[in-house]
Amino acid sequence: MGIIFLAIGCAFVGIASVIHLVIFYLESVAWSKPATWKRFGLRSQEDADVVRPMAFNQGYYNAFLALAGIVGIILVSTPGLQQAGITLALYSTLSMLLAATVLITSNPKLARAAVTQGAAPLVAVIFIALALFVS
Repeated sequence: MGIIFLAIGCAFVGIASVIHLVIFYLESVAWSKPATWKRFGLRSQEDADVVRPMAFNQGYYNAFLALAGIVGIILVSTPGLQQAGITLALYSTLSMLLAATVLITSNPKLARAAVTQGAAPLVAVIFIALALFVS
C-alpha cells in the first residue's frame, strides 16, 4: 500500500511542478504581455515595468522548485536513492505549499492563486506522508 501512496504522491509532485513551470513562464518569459500582467492584478504597463524585476526573479524561484520536484521524482524511482528523492520531493512541495500559505495570508484576494499553486503540493505531501507511515 505504501508504494501506491508514494506513486500517487509523486504524480502530484509532477502536477505541482508543471504548475510552477507555467508560473515561471508567465512571470519570467511572458511578463511583458498585457494579458499576463493583468492576470496578476496589475493595471498598466508602467506598473508591470516596475514589478518586472521582482516577477522575473520570482519566476525563476518557481522554476527551481519545479526542478527540485522533478529531480525528486526521478530519485524516488532510482534504486538506492529513494529516500533522497522523497526528501527532495517533500522539500519542494512543502516550499510550494508554504509559499501558497504566505500568498493567501498576505492578501486574501489572491485566494484563487494560492489554491492554484498550493493544492497539488498539499495532496503530494499528504500521500508521501501516508507512504512513509504505512511502510
